[in-house]
Amino acid sequence: MEDRTDLGAESGDATSGGTQAGAGSRTRIGLDVGTSKVVTAKGDSKKFETSAQLNAFFVVPYSSLHESSLKQSKMAFYREGDELVVYGSDAEKFAHMFNAEVRRPMAKGILNPGEPAAAHVLETILGSLVPAAPTPGEMIAFSVPAAAREMGAELTYHEETIKQYLRDRGYTPLAVNEGLAVVLAELSKENFTGIGISCGGGMCNVAFSFLSIPSLTFSIPHGGDFIDSSVGTVVHEPATRVKAIKEETLDLDRPTNDKIDKALHIYYDKLIDMLVEELARAVTKSQRLPRTTQPLPIVLAGGTAKPNGFRDRFEKALRRRPLPFQVSDVRLASDPLTATARGALVAALAER
Repeated sequence: MEDRTDLGAESGDATSGGTQAGAGSRTRIGLDVGTSKVVTAKGDSKKFETSAQLNAFFVVPYSSLHESSLKQSKMAFYREGDELVVYGSDAEKFAHMFNAEVRRPMAKGILNPGEPAAAHVLETILGSLVPAAPTPGEMIAFSVPAAAREMGAELTYHEETIKQYLRDRGYTPLAVNEGLAVVLAELSKENFTGIGISCGGGMCNVAFSFLSIPSLTFSIPHGGDFIDSSVGTVVHEPATRVKAIKEETLDLDRPTNDKIDKALHIYYDKLIDMLVEELARAVTKSQRLPRTTQPLPIVLAGGTAKPNGFRDRFEKALRRRPLPFQVSDVRLASDPLTATARGALVAALAER
């Protein structure tokens, strides 16, 4: 994958900082390559910073006037033939402006096989967040989903494409299961033992971890995009607008008469039920879980888990199903949007 230089200013979401469990004092990078957003956590075992970029793009016809206007507005874009490709968080601004949908280089957790520009756009977004390695061979850890039942060669292609791009940037890449990354970010006090669930845009990923060793991982190919598109269909609104309402004002604990909010409540319950049902099925079927009487904590992360009331609804759904293990508590990650990237950073720092 070749490097691309965008013609506008680099544009991303707000950068935040914090403290992180890990090993050593060297600076490394954890990377969450999500369907909806790409998030980085850069730092050492004591301090880190996170940055995010929307994993989306919007295409406008090329003209010198359009190009000049985008440059003047400091939009992140590049030219591709007779088109201007606006990418990242700026793409959503265009979508809102034209009451249209953004396009996604990824779908259901992996590179979108139905999008010809997928790899090209994703490498550009990665390049806006991940600088060339300061020293050759520097470790970087990135998230990968657990294979859903219908996934096959596509997951291998997705993982190897990202690995090759990161190698070209001078890094030694390490793939980390997305659910396990949540455990690494949030369960250091529990010695990395528990269940990490990442509820993202394209899918939900689950990992059972014992002492940081994943004993069971799985995913369901539904997430925030499923909610957005389903609600958009029944209320006749663009999924982009539904997504904005979901992220800005949705409160699952608050009764509502608004038609969009009502539909969001319905499809959130549907997603939670599917996730809990698959959790019960996978655990019952698995022969790999260690025998333990120790109650396990469950950590929920990802943008789809962020709305107020999600944790409570998940816990209630969990109680309705018998499980062959005890749950000590269900908690929301300290920062649901950055948990996977922070966990990947822990994994990168642990490598010698």
